[in-house]
Amino acid sequence: MNAGISSPKVRKATKRRLAKEKLERENKLKNKTEEEIEVIVNHEVALEDSHPRGEKPKYFGEVTEMDGSNHLWFGDKKACLHLAADEATNHIVGGYFDWQETLNGYYHVYEQILVNYGIPNKFKTDNRTVFNYQRLNEDKRTPDKDVLTQFGYARKQFGTALDTTSVSQAKGLIERDNGTFQDRLVNELKLNNITTIDEANKYLINVFIPKFNTKFALDYKKFESVYETSPSREKINYTLAILTPRKIDNGNALKYKNVYYQPYENGQLRCFRPKTECLVIKAYDGELFVTIDEKIYELRKLETHKKYSEEFDFAEEPPKVERKKYIPPITHPWKLASFKRQLVMAHEHKIYA
Repeated sequence: MNAGISSPKVRKATKRRLAKEKLERENKLKNKTEEEIEVIVNHEVALEDSHPRGEKPKYFGEVTEMDGSNHLWFGDKKACLHLAADEATNHIVGGYFDWQETLNGYYHVYEQILVNYGIPNKFKTDNRTVFNYQRLNEDKRTPDKDVLTQFGYARKQFGTALDTTSVSQAKGLIERDNGTFQDRLVNELKLNNITTIDEANKYLINVFIPKFNTKFALDYKKFESVYETSPSREKINYTLAILTPRKIDNGNALKYKNVYYQPYENGQLRCFRPKTECLVIKAYDGELFVTIDEKIYELRKLETHKKYSEEFDFAEEPPKVERKKYIPPITHPWKLASFKRQLVMAHEHKIYA
């Protein structure tokens, strides 16, 4: 305070006093009457704290603000709260804790919105990290880590628009909600002795968000909704996926996350020429598939050594044969060509259309 640095939550009277002291140090109040000083001081503070009101959207689901807030929410390690709020009603429509601001976190929020409300019209987000991954480091970007493309590709399949901004005031609702959550949720998690991320997510989704909406949000049921009908669980699972281009190697395998996999169809190994391009799909539930030549195949892990020897392990039971795996149709957005087009569009900054 002595150095002129005040708390962001300091009272208005203190702000006026500090502003007056600052103007006196700068000799801007010399030969001024008390009335003139009062006008100048109030004017300076008003400019600093100016938050012009804006009109809210008309419909529920028209604009959904999303943001991540890194904070010491629980335990002794910082986590990121991914939050989504409807701009018309301030109704929190999704929330999820992850250790960093990640695609996984925003996928969980998106999944909650799709299941509970339907397909939103538009997301409004900041212009960094998840939604604009390593824009300044083009040489470090890889397709499986390019979250801008991944999230953009998924929301485009559902028809949700994406609007990003670098001005925090443009999404002031979610910024204010983050502040309220930091004031209230941290203490509630502490009072309930919650120290793990799984416990925190359960409390957040089942207890805190419903309570928050009851206390602070408008009743969304009184607003006309523009949410589209919720998609099926299957479509959500296969659309909120992580897509990664790969190539078949000389051993008819592909490497994904330092593990080798091979394509199977109806329990039979399928072989392809080396350097054949393919698209690895990790579905929302963790299942792995691969698209090759506009066809979807099951991926099976290639072990470095057999787990059972017919020569020497006869005393043990042989491993059970895997059951036939459900293969979704190619109508899901898993075509390599369309994903490549999205990749190019994202890097040309056309993804927000």
